[in-house]
This record gives sequence, C-alpha cells and structure tokens, in this order.
Amino acid sequence: MKITATAISLTVDDVPASADFLTTHFGFQEAMAADGFASLAREDAPSVILLRRGIEVLPEGFRDQHATGVIVAFTVDDLPAEYERLKSAGVEISMELREEPWGERLFQVTDPNGVIIQLVDWVVTSETEADAEAAAHADSE
Repeated sequence: MKITATAISLTVDDVPASADFLTTHFGFQEAMAADGFASLAREDAPSVILLRRGIEVLPEGFRDQHATGVIVAFTVDDLPAEYERLKSAGVEISMELREEPWGERLFQVTDPNGVIIQLVDWVVTSETEADAEAAAHADSE
C-alpha cells in the first residue's frame, strides 16, 4: 500500500464555524466546500475534512455522532509563541501550557464545535540528549 495523502475527517454541527476557526487561527485554506462539507488544506499538515452532522455521506449509524473525544494535535516549532499569538487573538485556551513528565509540552484550544486542538512541542533534556548520543554511537559500531 502506498498512502498518497492523509486527512482528518470531523463531524460537527456548524461546518462554517470550524472552517473559519481553522483558516483564521491555524493557516488552513479552503480547498473545497459545499453545503455541509468543507475540505481545508495546508502544505505542512494533513487535510481537515469537516462534515455536518447528519449528512448522508456518513454511514447511517454514524450520521448523528459528533467528533467528541477527538484531539487534533499539531507539533509546532515555537510553542510559547503560538500560545501568545492565539491568546492575543482572543482564542480561549482550554488547557493552559504545561509540560508532561515524558517531555511533551502542550496547550489546548477548543473550536466553536467543541473540537479540541492541541499544540505540542518536545522538551529536550540533557538525559534525552545523552540517550540519543548513546543510540547514535551504538548504531555506528
């Protein structure tokens, strides 16, 4: 199998609201749109497909489900700068900037339909660097 593209498909109540949130705050561009549907794209990320809840393109048993429990995560270069940029733009931060014990730094925002968007970067500690050096050294032998 050869995968030629990747997309995240989210079922929401208000497609234009989520599309506007992603284009305004995350640099996505609308590639296609119709009633109850939007396809958003960025060169450096998977496409995001937004489908209106109840639309017939979804299997019958799934039409009324919402994107509950889904977290869309983007790894970024400068997490603190993105945090400040979004906060300055008036985006409500639903989980404050934090660092996990395994080295992940993150914060979350929530779009108008309740979709959680998480921005992430990774903290490199001296222990992590030492492990990487040891692995590189072992591979070269």
